[in-house]
Amino acid sequence: MFARKNIEYEALDLPDRMDLTDAEMLSEAKAFYDRMKCRHTVRDYSDRPVPNQIIEACIQTAGTAPSGANHQPWHFVAVSEASSKHRIRLAAEEEERRFYEGGAGDEWLKALEPIGTSAEKPHLDVAPWLIVVFAQRWGHFDDGTRFKNYYVPESVGIATGFLIAALHHAGLVTLTHTPNPMKFLNGVLGRPESEKPVMIIAAGHPAEDAKVPKIAKLKKPLTEILTVVE
Repeated sequence: MFARKNIEYEALDLPDRMDLTDAEMLSEAKAFYDRMKCRHTVRDYSDRPVPNQIIEACIQTAGTAPSGANHQPWHFVAVSEASSKHRIRLAAEEEERRFYEGGAGDEWLKALEPIGTSAEKPHLDVAPWLIVVFAQRWGHFDDGTRFKNYYVPESVGIATGFLIAALHHAGLVTLTHTPNPMKFLNGVLGRPESEKPVMIIAAGHPAEDAKVPKIAKLKKPLTEILTVVE
């Protein structure tokens, strides 16, 4: 993507501009909140297929996120093939068993009890898509020379948020999964050493009898998450 000869500053007029009144801005902000507060982390999936064009469109949205030096240090691998999903499940469950058998520590396991999770991850087989998010620690110029990426965790985190919002906006449900360690994903998916797997996102339609933990509906009020300095 990057060529040494193109590394220079050139100013462009702002190509896209929204000119809303204060009332319109507030209406848009509230409408987005109303849409996003209906997002739920779901572990019970239908096997109803999701066309790959939908997943591609959502990942394209993720690719518009801001990033350090505009290096866009992310790569998304979208997996729908059954045997690959099953390999990911088996490897993830192996790491999860170590976690639940003592690797996590008592305090962490106690915190997870109201969520109702366990080492078993059937959704990794059932969900029509697994999207594996990789963080690119370094990249290469067009001549093969290596360059460093900056603010990688922050940039990938923002892009992942864009992706989850896009999937929700498209009418799908998601589950973020972070088995630790996740290095097995490089081998399963053939990704290079420069990329670090940071998350598996299951995406699809909820099962007819899908459940969510009651505690997941408890969100901190605005007064606890906002301080205004005027």
